[in-house]
Amino acid sequence: MNPRIYITRPVGREAVEILSACCDVNCREQDLPLPPAELAEALRDTDGLMLAGARLPGDVVAQASCLRAVSSVGVGYDNLDLAACTARHIPVTNTVGVVEETTADLAFALLLAAARRLPECDRYVREGHWRYWQWTLLWGADVYGKTLGLYGFGNIGQAMARRARGFNMRILYCSRRRAAESVEQALGAQRVDKDTLFAEADFISVHVALNAGTRHSVGAAELARMKPSAYLINTSRGAVVDEESLAEALQQHAIAGAGLDVFEQEPHVHPTLLALPNVVLAPHVGSGTAETRARMARVAAQNLLDLLEGKRPKTLLNPEVFDRPTGV
Repeated sequence: MNPRIYITRPVGREAVEILSACCDVNCREQDLPLPPAELAEALRDTDGLMLAGARLPGDVVAQASCLRAVSSVGVGYDNLDLAACTARHIPVTNTVGVVEETTADLAFALLLAAARRLPECDRYVREGHWRYWQWTLLWGADVYGKTLGLYGFGNIGQAMARRARGFNMRILYCSRRRAAESVEQALGAQRVDKDTLFAEADFISVHVALNAGTRHSVGAAELARMKPSAYLINTSRGAVVDEESLAEALQQHAIAGAGLDVFEQEPHVHPTLLALPNVVLAPHVGSGTAETRARMARVAAQNLLDLLEGKRPKTLLNPEVFDRPTGV
């Protein structure tokens, strides 16, 4: 009997074909939020789950008696209860190594858009306000030669640093572990403490994973250390930033602006942020290109096949359970 697979979103034909070669695949057709009760029902007789744009809470894991493997389509995994999967000895993978360059593209695009006030410029033209050239019209901030502060210096943070090199930016980073000296030299990056990072950078770009230690780690105190001319960019997870404090800082012009792709209570956005002109908002599309999404789906599909065939993927999130029996 072929393994039974459930895919939570329509992720494209190629990934489905990879899995269908040796599995029975049930792919949800709606590109919409998946209620936990519907997921629990789908997993009643499912061996492998390809989790795309959905949540996997612990109570659903507990009910999924046949589940043997979970392949998450993405890098962050705060949308699934990893501890519950580990307790059930269910291995979980992600697609780290696929989304980094694309996410860094968006982060740098948000940085440029915020600095040069591109959404405001676009509205100004579309609404018919541009009638003649003005010396003081919609002044923004220079990016070239400024200081970029990277809060988190993993794959995406380092990809941001590579882009910043093209703008001759001074690069500071704050990370739990120091990067290899060769990486620092290649990127011209200097490790500093968190206080220094927020005080000296003209642009802060957030690239830490969300966990108990990083939740609201960019709050009122950090925002108060930033220059009034500085900008905050966040493409990691919304809850890393205290959204209430950020909204207040932007409203009071304590910082110059922000570019955000992620929010604390997605898809809800703080109403103050929606009303402010000095923040650029995007709907969590960091990996949202056709090429990257296709690669993500392919990698996730292959990860799932590897797990079900007893092979060890490179991107295990809970490697301690891999050699143990699956199931309850």
